[in-house]
Amino acid sequence: MWGVETINATSQFPILNSKFSIPNSPLRGTIRQLYPATRKLIERYTLPEMGTLWTDAYKLKTWLQVEIAVCEAQAELEKIPAEALEEIKAKANFDPQRVLEIEAEVRHDMIAFLTNVNEYVGDAGRYIHLGLTSSDVLDTALALQLVASLNIILEHLERLSQAIRYQAQQHRYTVMIGRSHGIHAEPITFGFKLAGWLAEVCRNRDRLVSLREEISVGKISGAVGTYANIDPRVEAIACQKLGLKPDTASTQVISRDRHANYVQQLALLGATIERFAVEIRNLQRTDVLEVEEFFAKKQKGSSAMPHKRNPIRSERLTGIARILRSHAVAALENVALWHERDISHSSVERVILPDVCILTHFMLSEITDLVKHLLVYPENMKRNLNLYGGVVFSQRVLLALVEKGMSREDAYQLVQSHAHEAWNKVGGDFYALITKDSQVTSKLTAEEIEDCFDPQLHLQQLNEVYQRLGI
Repeated sequence: MWGVETINATSQFPILNSKFSIPNSPLRGTIRQLYPATRKLIERYTLPEMGTLWTDAYKLKTWLQVEIAVCEAQAELEKIPAEALEEIKAKANFDPQRVLEIEAEVRHDMIAFLTNVNEYVGDAGRYIHLGLTSSDVLDTALALQLVASLNIILEHLERLSQAIRYQAQQHRYTVMIGRSHGIHAEPITFGFKLAGWLAEVCRNRDRLVSLREEISVGKISGAVGTYANIDPRVEAIACQKLGLKPDTASTQVISRDRHANYVQQLALLGATIERFAVEIRNLQRTDVLEVEEFFAKKQKGSSAMPHKRNPIRSERLTGIARILRSHAVAALENVALWHERDISHSSVERVILPDVCILTHFMLSEITDLVKHLLVYPENMKRNLNLYGGVVFSQRVLLALVEKGMSREDAYQLVQSHAHEAWNKVGGDFYALITKDSQVTSKLTAEEIEDCFDPQLHLQQLNEVYQRLGI
C-alpha cells in the first residue's frame, strides 16, 4: 500500500451502515436487473461495484441519510423532540418507483422524495427537512457518492500500481531500444519504461488523495447559504456524522470548482491510462512486436483475417479517455452559475459524474488486467535493438572519438555518415562500417570499439530510478 488510508464507503460514513433498506433490491444480478430506472453509462462499461453507487436507489438512500443526520443534529440541539427523531429513524424509508410517480406530478425530485418518505413516517415527518433547501440535501448527498466512488478508484489504482511494480521487477534487466519521435534512440530496459509508468500512477494517487479531502464537504445552510432558518451547529453536527466537513462558504449550492476539479483529476488519470495503452499498441505493431495483449485461446481477431491479433483493449482505453476529457470541459462550464445558484449544472452532472466514475473504474480494471497478463518478447526486443548493426550506439562511438582528440564536428560527421549508410541499406551494418574505417581504427582499438556497442553502459545508472520507487 501507499501509506495512506484506503477506506470503503461504510467505514468513511458510519450512517451508511444504517438499517434503512432499499425496497425490493436483492444485492445480486446485474445493475439493470437491480435498478431498471437507473440512469447510467451503457452496461458494457459498468462494473457492479461502481455502478451500484450511481443507481437512483442508492442516490435516494444518501438523501435519506442526510435528512436523518440533520434530524439527529436537530435533536441533539433540542430543536426537535427526541421521540420524533426515534419515530423518524424507525419508519423512514422510500420506494424509488413511488418517488418517480410523485415526481411525474409535482415536477420536483426532492419534493417527490420527501412526500414518499412522509408516507412512511406519518406525523413526525413534519420535522424532516426543517429549515433546509433542496441543495442542502442534494449537494451533501452527492459528496457521499463522490467520496465513495473515489475510495473504489483509489483501491483499484493500488492494484494497478502493484501490477506495474511486479512487471517492472520481472523486467528490470530486459534490454530494449528506447525511442524518441517513434525512431530508435538508445538502449533502455522494459523495467525502466515501467518505472516511469509507476511514478505516474503514484502522482495520480497523491492527487486523488488530496481530491478526496477537497470533495468531502457538505452544506446545511439553507436558501442562499445564510443559515437564516437553520443553526450552523446543525450543519457541523450533521456533517460530522456523515464523515464530511462543512463547506467554508457555500451559497445555495457548494461551488462547482470542487466538482470541476474532481472531473479533471479523473480525466487526467484517464490520460495516464491512455498513455500506457498507446505504448502497448505501438509495441504490439507487427513490425515491432515487443509486447502483446494476452490473446485467449478461443479469441478471434478479425472476421475476415484469421491471423489478426489486435490490441483491442488498449484501443478501447484510448477511446474512453477521450470521453473523460470531454466531460472535463462540461464540468468547467458548470462553475459559472448565476448569482447564488441556478440549476444549469444539474442536468450536466446527472450525466457526467456517474460517467466519469464508472468509466474511470472500468479503465483501471481493464488496464490492470492488461498489465498483469501482458506478453513480453525479450528476443524481439534484442532483435530490434541490433537492427542495422547496432546503429543506435552511434553516440558512444562519437564520444569515444572526441575523448581520443578528434573534434566533435569531425567525429559527428564521420559517425553520421556511417550511421546513415547502414540505415538506408537492407542488411546495413553500422558496426562493420565503423570497424573498417581507418579514421576510427586509428583512434580506437578493437576492444574500445566493442565497448561502444555494449548496452550495459546505458543501464548502469538505472538503479538510482529503481531505488526511488522501491523496485
